[in-house]
Amino acid sequence: MRKYPKNSPQAAARIVALTLIADGDVCQAELALLDELAVHQQLGLDRDALHAVIDTFCEDLLSSKQLAWADACPVDEYVLEELMGDIDDPALRRKVLSLCVKLAEVDDRVAEGESVVLIAAVAHWSLHHQMLGSFDAGASPRPW
Repeated sequence: MRKYPKNSPQAAARIVALTLIADGDVCQAELALLDELAVHQQLGLDRDALHAVIDTFCEDLLSSKQLAWADACPVDEYVLEELMGDIDDPALRRKVLSLCVKLAEVDDRVAEGESVVLIAAVAHWSLHHQMLGSFDAGASPRPW
């Protein structure tokens, strides 16, 4: 697995990439939302650089034999912990989690693999309080 500096745009983009592939299918709605939200700009990358991070992340997973579609999430707990550990800036953590939630929900269904990634981010980054604060009085709870 490639190493990126802590809190780098690439480290953040890799977590977004994991959310994209976590359900085993990158759908057109997810790709469109990447552009609509200008995820690349929000993370400090140009569009091609974001797509390069996504591509190299998939290559890393394939070459490490980490990719296991039979499981709920395509990476194990150790890799999840390593990826989440690359982000320790509180504002960047909130931004990445927000982007990942939007991407996971774009198809009106949060798949099990996506849920694993979101739960890992909340747990590793201690953002439980933020998740509780994001509910409206009339909104139904998120499935993750």
